[in-house]
Amino acid sequence: MKKIKYELLKNEKNTKARLGLIHTNYGTVETPMFMPVGTQATVKTLSPEEIKDMNCGVILSNTYHLWLRPGEDIVMKAGGLHKFMNYDGPILTDSGGFQVFSLAKNKKKDITEEGVHFKSHLDGSKLLLTPEKSIEIQNKLDSDIAMSFDECPPASADYNYLKNSVERTLRWAKRGKDVFNNPNQSLFGIVQGGAYKDLRKFSAIETVKMDFDGYSIGGVANDGESKEDMYKAIDYSIPYLPEDKPRYLMGVGEPIDIIEGVIRGIDMFDCVLPTRLARHGNIFTRKGRINIRNLKFKEDFEPIDGTCDCYTCKHYTKAYLRHLIVANESFGARLLSIHNIRFLVKLTEDLRQAIKDDNLIEYKEQFIREYENK
Repeated sequence: MKKIKYELLKNEKNTKARLGLIHTNYGTVETPMFMPVGTQATVKTLSPEEIKDMNCGVILSNTYHLWLRPGEDIVMKAGGLHKFMNYDGPILTDSGGFQVFSLAKNKKKDITEEGVHFKSHLDGSKLLLTPEKSIEIQNKLDSDIAMSFDECPPASADYNYLKNSVERTLRWAKRGKDVFNNPNQSLFGIVQGGAYKDLRKFSAIETVKMDFDGYSIGGVANDGESKEDMYKAIDYSIPYLPEDKPRYLMGVGEPIDIIEGVIRGIDMFDCVLPTRLARHGNIFTRKGRINIRNLKFKEDFEPIDGTCDCYTCKHYTKAYLRHLIVANESFGARLLSIHNIRFLVKLTEDLRQAIKDDNLIEYKEQFIREYENK
């Protein structure tokens, strides 16, 4: 096998949720699933073995960052991203588009038909990222799944801007697909269009015509976008995406958003949120987020969650975790990252079971009652 293959196992009776399998060259993963983000060929503070122990399937790495350092040619000489980072599970690389629009030095960039001219966030050097260059980098990285290069418009963009952006993203998608040259890799197209029904429909239909190996719904994790607009973007896109290909919602990691995405037919999620929150002492729990820095945890000698099966909850107390975070010890960020990632992976495991049992709506209602302390 070379390309990934999606296998639909079951549609939930009461929602658009679906249970599936993605067969890859590095094993088969179950969907719906959450993908931890390993931006620079590492999930921050964690080893590949720890990622596997948390039952993670696919992990995500970033084209933009790996292009700047160490460089795609170094990764290729190492034998590809799997060997370079010693991860024998599936890897997805994003196109670098989001980082170009969010990290470019001084936020100054020039979007042309050719691509995006911008300054490196590292040293300010002038760079140009085109659809062809993004695909060339990803081909050399040799991930299992590569993403098309798209424009990431701001959440504040008006209809006319978004219309032009969608049309440009479609042209870029075709250019990227035309130069795609890695028989062991799959390529996903990206649907854009903001919260406009006609633009999402147009973007989805035209992207599907190009016959990608999977489809992503983009533009839902920008700063300032409302939950309502996110859910609209999904609802307006899903009806036009094929049943036999995976559907990926980019950049979403809030537990309730994952549940709402699954209900609407999404298979794959990724987000930096679990590790980013961990570095600041924030923890996911079934009763909502907590900040371990709070004084009330100073003498709390219980685990974060006595029912959680993660390494952190099995071995450490909230008092010790608080001490590590307050003392700015990196081990604290590691332990909280383990818990937060496992929390979201376990959430998707529970969602898969709820789909099997056809009780996803009941699961959602119960989860929200507990999570929002209602």
